[in-house]
Amino acid sequence: MAIATVNPATGETLKTFDALNPGEIEDRLVLAERAFQAHRTTSYADRARLLHEAADLLDADRDAIARTMTTEMGKPLAAARAEAAKCAKTMRWYADHAEELLADEHPDPADVRDSGAQRAVVRYRPLGVVLAVMPWNFPLWQVVRFAAPTLMAGNTGLLKHASNVPQTALYLEDLFLRAGFPEGCFQTLLIGSGAVEDILRDPRIAAATLTGSEPAGRAVASVAGDEIKKTVLELGGSDPFVVLPSADLDAAVRTAVTARVQNNGQSCIAAKRFIVHTDVYDAFAERFTEAMAALTVGDPMDEGTDVGPLSSEQGRSDLEELVDDAVHRGARARCGGRRPADRTAGWFYEPTVLDGITPDMRIHHEEAFGPVATLYRVADLDEAVQIANDTPFGLSSNAWTRDAAEQERLARDLQAGGVFFNGMTASHPGLPFGGAKRSGYGRELSGHGIREFCNLTTLWYG
Repeated sequence: MAIATVNPATGETLKTFDALNPGEIEDRLVLAERAFQAHRTTSYADRARLLHEAADLLDADRDAIARTMTTEMGKPLAAARAEAAKCAKTMRWYADHAEELLADEHPDPADVRDSGAQRAVVRYRPLGVVLAVMPWNFPLWQVVRFAAPTLMAGNTGLLKHASNVPQTALYLEDLFLRAGFPEGCFQTLLIGSGAVEDILRDPRIAAATLTGSEPAGRAVASVAGDEIKKTVLELGGSDPFVVLPSADLDAAVRTAVTARVQNNGQSCIAAKRFIVHTDVYDAFAERFTEAMAALTVGDPMDEGTDVGPLSSEQGRSDLEELVDDAVHRGARARCGGRRPADRTAGWFYEPTVLDGITPDMRIHHEEAFGPVATLYRVADLDEAVQIANDTPFGLSSNAWTRDAAEQERLARDLQAGGVFFNGMTASHPGLPFGGAKRSGYGRELSGHGIREFCNLTTLWYG
């Protein structure tokens, strides 16, 4: 795949980039390791000062970097601005909380005395150079939620970003340099996916994190396992959105639309499967379909656009294949199910609602990465849980009920990394984020995320 900015709203290639050659990659590895040896000895106060500066610069750059993101991957401009603001917020959160999150732990001396210790300390120390393989769909956010805790823990980072967002990737390296982080603390590698294995096998790489597809996660985990290196994986999702009779139906419908089409439907944690109790199914389905059909599809630079293009021609083709397979096998498109007639350029697809889904359809088991929702009618809570869990993924989930007993049952039985009651799944710096099953392992964000790439060290004093 070429490393290039291709505007998905027009299909026009705007800028291309040469991949780094082996010598240039080696130079960056040397620089990253050298920077780590210095950065790991700096104080939390010094790291926090630099990260606050990066957040301030990002706020100042918000409009410009938002336009770059929209140009490269097609998200609506307002969403791109919001993404930049969220990144600055997360930088400040880690700058303000890292020291307490990684504070030494002091076991009770009485508990360790029989080991011969007078005292013991548990300390979090940085691992080294962390390689991040990141996707295009949230080209700032996915990186910052790795970079902020990584840098605050005393590690250094190497970013292999998706090949269709090179200008956003280069911006990030420049941002941390302008903030005052020493050269080598955070670098962007403009490389193809074929170069990742050799870099991951390099002894100077201590660990890796990947957000992306299941095949990409499997490839990185396989190499890292062979090299005995720590990994964190956030992979696909096909999140359920369960609606039960006690739900506030108006709020559920409004949230369902946003949850499905956020980021043009290209989000791992977007709600994708809408599982609705039969008592409220007809009302929900009618209102949801009407709201989805009313969305404005258009130029993502236009402030009035609700849904922009998919990021690539291949992405649209993959989505079309899922929808066409479902319809061929008996599903019904309540709205959408095709390319917009008035959009002959770019990779647009209409917001779509499918019902009549059965297990023999690909879309029942595969992730639909675009503005396509599937509806399921269920007779009771047991059936809702069964369908919600009938997926290889387990990233997050949504449940709409005001019944405390139902909430407790869903909290216990939904197989996911999160259960969001009466609201939309969202990531927040203070809450751990990650999945179960084939959605990956490990956690990002919160204290759990910053500790993932630390050496948990026992200090024993006799």
